[in-house]
Amino acid sequence: MKIQIINGPNLNLLGVREEDIYGSRDFENYFEELKKRFPQTELHYFQSNIEGELINKIHEVGFSFGAIILNAGAYTHTSIAIHDALGAIKTKTVEVHISNIHAREEFRHKSLITSKCIGMISGFGLEGYALALQYILNSKF
Repeated sequence: MKIQIINGPNLNLLGVREEDIYGSRDFENYFEELKKRFPQTELHYFQSNIEGELINKIHEVGFSFGAIILNAGAYTHTSIAIHDALGAIKTKTVEVHISNIHAREEFRHKSLITSKCIGMISGFGLEGYALALQYILNSKF
């Protein structure tokens, strides 16, 4: 199964930004670990700080991949455009957040994209991506 992981703004700084919230590991090394842990999947990774590029990637894979794992970063709380892009595609999406968004600032408590996702994983650090992968593989949707 082909699965696309999409990370949004500022997630390119994992490992160096706000380590008390996001941990000290960079995503590229974690992605290599995921590929080893889930060899039966064809994992792809994309990160952008630009909303339109995230939408373009959702459109690109949204009819041909088995699933998307999306951490839209701060766009989670602001982007009607990403919400609409997820609603326009056929590929199922799992929303992931490294931190527990409900234990942070109040403006982070609302996700504009959750209603277009099959579920959300929040607060388990980078391991949330592995949890999403495990769910996708067990669901066989």
